[in-house]
Amino acid sequence: MSELDLDPRLPLIQNADLEGKIVLVRVDHNVVKKGDIRDPYRIDATLGTLYNIVERGGRIILMTHIGRTRDKMTGRITVDDDTSVQPVVDYLERKLHTKFAVPQFPVHPEWGIREIDTSINWLIRDLRAHRIGAVYLPNTRWFEGEESTGEKRERFTVQLAGLADVFINDAFGSWQPHVSTLDITRHLPSFAGFLLQRELINLKRVLEPDRPFVAVVAGAKYDTKIGPLYQIYKKVDHLILGGVIYNTFLCAKHDIHVAGVGDTDVKAAKDLVKLDEKAMKVVELPFLVESDTIDGRVEGKYRTRSITEFRKGDSYGYFLDVPPESFDAPGVADVIGSAKTIFVNAVMGLTPHFYEGSEKLDRTIDQNRQAQKFYGGGDTLQEFKNLSPGLYLAAMDSAQYYFFTGGGTVLKAIEEGTPYGLEPVKALMENGGRDPRH
Repeated sequence: MSELDLDPRLPLIQNADLEGKIVLVRVDHNVVKKGDIRDPYRIDATLGTLYNIVERGGRIILMTHIGRTRDKMTGRITVDDDTSVQPVVDYLERKLHTKFAVPQFPVHPEWGIREIDTSINWLIRDLRAHRIGAVYLPNTRWFEGEESTGEKRERFTVQLAGLADVFINDAFGSWQPHVSTLDITRHLPSFAGFLLQRELINLKRVLEPDRPFVAVVAGAKYDTKIGPLYQIYKKVDHLILGGVIYNTFLCAKHDIHVAGVGDTDVKAAKDLVKLDEKAMKVVELPFLVESDTIDGRVEGKYRTRSITEFRKGDSYGYFLDVPPESFDAPGVADVIGSAKTIFVNAVMGLTPHFYEGSEKLDRTIDQNRQAQKFYGGGDTLQEFKNLSPGLYLAAMDSAQYYFFTGGGTVLKAIEEGTPYGLEPVKALMENGGRDPRH
């Protein structure tokens, strides 16, 4: 990784003065589901930045969001154990052999935490005196001001900035323009952490790939992926689809009906079908697993279907997986085997019951020894790890693989056409590492 691969306007942690400073670090440790850590990869990926800060004399205050705490209709915020940072703190204390303190602020029953009160000053004193290793703020989305507008937002920004001397953004997965990722840069000298730098460098390699370039994209909804999908389509030599996205494409192309696929999405997918009539980039997976139910793998209620069987007007049950033989088919195996760059943001089947497609996809990609392989997204990595733990561990140590910590962020950057269009990254560049207080 070289700084030369980054936009020179991006202020880097390497150039920050950290000696004796309180350093506010925004990370993406959003790995907790119902109080449990599903995969610590995103936490571990930030440890290099944290070590560097301490090694250079800085004292750390960490912050992350966890889950979605705000009701979009009412604006009310739910504060409970399911979205607490405590599991992350417990993990870090075990991993780093140091004590973390989590400040306790008054919680309003409807609007979450309304103020950072002065009780935190005692913890910052302990932090400076090395009586504790770090402070970890409560979930940023528990704070009323984090996603607000107007005076509430500004008040939270000023209170947050008042805690520290320097701000480091190492939260690649948190591209939404909130106070803790965006507004804070207007008040403190702000820099990109090592993880954020690494992610931006690798994003550039996806946006300017060695060819042939193959992307594998799946998803549970077609409408949420339309924007990124068309941008990916423009950039790739070949596109492999999975999940409901593929089912929707097949409905639009072959004029069939598949359970769970809505008419509105099929209508939207007809544009992609029309586009592909000329370019022929979409690689159709020839076999699918049809199930009569989405409640599990019920004996006698699922079967393999070939796309050659499709006839206009046919109706099918749920297509819940791609059987392994789809990836052995010559057209598919050749495309994956000859690629120089592969980007994967896909779980091919409805896990945990239908998993063979994802497992075979990962193994087929691994057999290509010349390609640079990029995986994006928590679910994609989670299934890779669950289905092929040995391969996952080997890939983690391989220079041919890169695992992004935020799949949604990668898709957003692809849609923008540049890694530097993301709002928090733009904010860092506009601030340029200078101290806005002088």
